[in-house]
Amino acid sequence: MAGIVFGCITPHPPVIVPEVGRGQERRTADTIKAMERLAEELAKYEPQTLVVISPHGQSMPEAMGVARARVVTGNLWSFGAGGSQYNFGNDAAFVAALDLEAKAAGIPLKSIGGPEYELDHGAMVPLYFLSKKVEGVSLVPLTFSWLPLSEHLRYGRALRLAAERSGRRVAVIASGDLSHRLIPEAPAGYDAMGKVFDEQLVVALSHMDREAVMALDPEMVERAGECGLRSIVILLGALDGLRVKPEVLSYEGPFGVGYLVASFHVTEPRKGGKKKERHPLVRLAREAVETYIAKGKVIEPPEDMSAEMKARAGVFVCMKKSGQLRGCIGTFEPTAPSVAGETISNAIASATRDPRFRQVAAAELDDLEYTVDVLTRPEPVSDVKELDPRKYGVIVEGKGLRGLLLPDLDGVDTVEEQIGICRQKAGIGPDEPVKLYRFEVKRYA
Repeated sequence: MAGIVFGCITPHPPVIVPEVGRGQERRTADTIKAMERLAEELAKYEPQTLVVISPHGQSMPEAMGVARARVVTGNLWSFGAGGSQYNFGNDAAFVAALDLEAKAAGIPLKSIGGPEYELDHGAMVPLYFLSKKVEGVSLVPLTFSWLPLSEHLRYGRALRLAAERSGRRVAVIASGDLSHRLIPEAPAGYDAMGKVFDEQLVVALSHMDREAVMALDPEMVERAGECGLRSIVILLGALDGLRVKPEVLSYEGPFGVGYLVASFHVTEPRKGGKKKERHPLVRLAREAVETYIAKGKVIEPPEDMSAEMKARAGVFVCMKKSGQLRGCIGTFEPTAPSVAGETISNAIASATRDPRFRQVAAAELDDLEYTVDVLTRPEPVSDVKELDPRKYGVIVEGKGLRGLLLPDLDGVDTVEEQIGICRQKAGIGPDEPVKLYRFEVKRYA
């Protein structure tokens, strides 16, 4: 099975490494035992590539980071540990796939490091334990940003798609400590919210409750002084859509910093976005795209067309991938002899000519979900009271320009928002006179 095969959360205090702790590590016996067990579990999945997300690598506030260096090296010498240098080869195929998926999702992704990448302790401490049980693996270091948590979740989903696209067996290591403020003697001082944060996060992760993690109170998170939440959210995004068995292996905070070790076993590969569409027009849209992308051929409308397919009408075909728009193009008045022909033409256009996205690749076809909207003929509107953003789509026309917006769209709740977006799409100023038209759609998914 290619794609994400295993995920884990690890702490990264150098003190748990015996060569660094020099006896102090005995206070973290539960964490060490859990890390050794985690290494055994990881080895069972025979990963080809390890992706490690560290809070302490080279990062940027407005972009996610990926190391593109051919060679990745690291050690713990600066913490007083002897031992050899760790050397890994990067996975160029995975990095290239991640570039494509991040670009398609609109996620800013930049390079970190140069021709070689030196691993920080956020990566090296987990690897000290985990790399002992896996040989010949590639390593891809990632860093996060200070963009909203929702962007990190989307980045994780792009990571999962990149793993599938690359054809590699990938394990994701989310490195990060929890609250740094658990006791008065903690390095960052004490805050009562530190314990509350850790408890809520550990419970949510033990139940694989992504929504609870995303809903953590921002003030509580700030007061907790954590460093691992963004790594964890990226991991949760990478596991989204997979059947996963979570297990908390240990949690302790002997030095006032929360150390969590957790494993996420992928028990069943993702089925992919392809589903059995019930309506013939949606099946037709999928067939049109898949045939064109795979063979470069435009299919013909079916011979046994229904009355609906034979009619003439404007049609919009939209595609989503992992819940995100991947392409949407349509016509508000018919240009083809039939709705079937209109659907075929606009489905191919959505996959290949939407200026907001690159052309759909063959590797993405199974991940796409389709909707087909068949439009009624537009009718003029004399008063905005005749509009309803849930029921009617809108066309704004002025100075030879037209802007259209479909009805019942997420985030568009008022007539004023509808008209404003239409004006913006058409390039019509907010105070310029316009004509308004409304239409209805039959939406098939």
